[in-house]
Amino acid sequence: MQQLVRIGCAAGFAGDRADAALPIIGELASHRDPRFLMFETLAERTLALCQLEKRRDPARGYSPALERMLPGALGPCLENGIRIIGNFGAANPRAAGERIATLARAAGFPRPRIAVIEGDDVNGLFSTEELAARQMDGKVLDPCANIVAANVYLGAEPIARAFDEGAEVVVTGRVADPALALGPLVHAHRWDWKDWQRLASGTLAGHLLECAGQVTGGYFADPGRKDVPGLAELGYPIAEVEPSGELIITKPVLSGGIVDRRTVAEQILYEVHDPSAYLTPDVILDITDVEVMPVGPDRVRVVGARGKPRPETLKATAFLASGMLGEAEISYAGPNAPARAQLAAEIVTTRMAKRMPELQIRVDLVGRASLFGTLAPACSTDADATAEVRLRFAAQHAEREPLELLLDEVEALYCSGPAGGAGVRRYLTPRLASASCLIERDKVVPRVTFLGASE
Repeated sequence: MQQLVRIGCAAGFAGDRADAALPIIGELASHRDPRFLMFETLAERTLALCQLEKRRDPARGYSPALERMLPGALGPCLENGIRIIGNFGAANPRAAGERIATLARAAGFPRPRIAVIEGDDVNGLFSTEELAARQMDGKVLDPCANIVAANVYLGAEPIARAFDEGAEVVVTGRVADPALALGPLVHAHRWDWKDWQRLASGTLAGHLLECAGQVTGGYFADPGRKDVPGLAELGYPIAEVEPSGELIITKPVLSGGIVDRRTVAEQILYEVHDPSAYLTPDVILDITDVEVMPVGPDRVRVVGARGKPRPETLKATAFLASGMLGEAEISYAGPNAPARAQLAAEIVTTRMAKRMPELQIRVDLVGRASLFGTLAPACSTDADATAEVRLRFAAQHAEREPLELLLDEVEALYCSGPAGGAGVRRYLTPRLASASCLIERDKVVPRVTFLGASE
């Protein structure tokens, strides 16, 4: 009898809910076919920040989400034979693996078989000039810039290999998000690495799971237009994948949220630029003929993914130090609030134009016209139409001093600006610029090692 593989996703980013795994584990524990729990916690900027943390402390640099999400999930997974795959490793997969071993001991389990996947960090392999020659997004890298992080998106092959060798927990750094599901599927179903159709189906399964609660109604909800029940107890998704690659998206029984044609269709299109050619390290996914069919309450079958041979290069993202970002905010409320906020903006920008004319300052009247800028509809001429406005100033510079001057000017509005200003907040943050590059496959060598094993 052919087996069904079930993969639940308990996190779509590092700041996701820490308790989402337990309902999934409860559901997976009631089955005996291969089961996996997936954690996707590694946005691009998250990895860059982890690289900076590793510079400060070589024992750190893994995703902070590990400390929130795994303590409650690790023991129940080990007890029920549910294998874990997560990109908790960030800049330091080995340290993440050691931390997971410590958490397992704390939960009363012997050291699990933990596989660590490395090889995505290409910072030492290329100079800034070499990365610039491989850029794919039209930006021009400053040859003098300090590279904070440069990581290539690995595919699913090392993940599948780790499970083939008996891993109970697999920890990665940067991998393509769908690879977190494709790796377990290739391992469990014994798919061939040139079976582009099945690889496409597994990649689509990973793409549907990777943002966790989005496919079960989170981020989909829009009251009165797209109502979603029980969002406070949103159930995170589970994919049931057949050997053919056909799959069903569902969620734990009695959990909140919804899985229907609309939620699944939205997630299929999420972050896809070309539906006929979604490039991943393992396969080029074509979703133009995908069909989405409800087959029961909170159960949607997805078929029709097509695959083309994988790209000849791998994508990498480089982060470079890019000076500082200064931000300051102040609120104005009550009658005539927008006009008072506008006057405050004029005061600060006039003074800064005299004292630091080269500094380009962005000013937003949050609650009036900020997110859409010049694309926003014309504001009402009624000065009292907005009961409160949050006035925000932002500027970027290579040095701190010009930004400190701007922040001081905003704080001075307490006494030297229009009536009723309150709630000043000010921030100085190191700024990172990013660039996407294409790396030749033969320059990237993924490594799978087991903690405690001879190397």
